[in-house]
Amino acid sequence: MSQVKGEDKRARKAKETRGRMLEAARELFVQSGYGATSLQEIADRAGVAVQTIYFTFGNKRVLLKELVDVSIAGDHEPVATMDRPWFQEALASETADAQLRLHVHATRGILERVAPIIEMLRAATLADPGIAELWDQDVDPRSTVHTAAARALVTKPGIRDEVTAEYAADLLFGLLSPELYLLFVRDRGWSPEQWERWSHETLSGRLCTG
Repeated sequence: MSQVKGEDKRARKAKETRGRMLEAARELFVQSGYGATSLQEIADRAGVAVQTIYFTFGNKRVLLKELVDVSIAGDHEPVATMDRPWFQEALASETADAQLRLHVHATRGILERVAPIIEMLRAATLADPGIAELWDQDVDPRSTVHTAAARALVTKPGIRDEVTAEYAADLLFGLLSPELYLLFVRDRGWSPEQWERWSHETLSGRLCTG
């Protein structure tokens, strides 16, 4: 029993250390840029030896990829977006509007985490093309998620008769984009709550009967 407790304690400590390194990377990448940030600086801010970062992530590219993946997921669990409880709950909604409400709310949470690092990631990819190769270039995860949501949406009561899954997917992909979120929240000073309310009302108005 004591051995199990010891293993649990070590696993918990390793998870906390990993979280500190990722948060330090997020702060420094956004503040100074990916290229200008060294692993030693990240280690110093996280309060670990730089060897710990190499042991945990291998290199800076992998550290950046995990930062992006964790920002999207909201945690360190290796669970795909469409397998997450919020997505399954939205799919199980009885009406189109109820699904939209849950989908927009969850997307807001993702964008609150991801939007601050979007521009940094784009700049990093331009400076280091190898970063883009860390993700599957043949699949757009955002498009995949919104398309799956749209296909379920058009089967629900309350959807307009003329709405196709393709049209619904296009609206979800466009209106719930990081670019539009940043435009309203960062550039125009909207609160995330305002963005969520506007997004739901706009999508519901175009896709649902009332």
